[in-house]
Amino acid sequence: VRAVVFVFRRNVLNMHSQIMQHIFLDIPSLGFFTTYAVLILFWAMIHYQARMMSTDRLKPSFFTINAIVYVVQIYISLVGFVVEPYSSYGVSLFVALGFLLYGGRLLLMLHRFPVESKGRRKKMKEVGCVTTICFTSFLIRCIMMCFAAFYEGANLDVMDHPILNLIYYMLVEILPFSLVLFILRTLPPKRHVHES
Repeated sequence: VRAVVFVFRRNVLNMHSQIMQHIFLDIPSLGFFTTYAVLILFWAMIHYQARMMSTDRLKPSFFTINAIVYVVQIYISLVGFVVEPYSSYGVSLFVALGFLLYGGRLLLMLHRFPVESKGRRKKMKEVGCVTTICFTSFLIRCIMMCFAAFYEGANLDVMDHPILNLIYYMLVEILPFSLVLFILRTLPPKRHVHES
């Protein structure tokens, strides 16, 4: 989605409606947020199940948080842009802390498994790398948005400077996304169903 917006950046830039321009620029970030929030939800469910705790409230909480983030962003697009940077870096900080919390808990849980457990080391490395990449990505995004909120000259969506725009989104979206996909590339083997 970010690539599509980037390819048609001139069309987005030339839109007469500031609201529509703002929505088009925010859609990829919201999708990015939801994708990684699902990973946090998955890790939280693993952690809760391992501790024999109920996971009934996790999915409703996930949907509620997503709905709130989307409603706030839509409201900001429709009403005005004054609080937009503050809400955006708040969301990025929230996701970064989510990765730190549940990624860290999952690492500690895996660390307590017996040393001879099959796949323990590989899983620890996988969770550690994904946690580090995602936490760093969302923290950089948070810092950049915070900087843009307090410094008028720092606009993150510099559509008239596509190279700067590409570098920013390469660092906070494309590169982290590619690294996480590479780390999580191996899927569990298919179960063979034997006919009786």
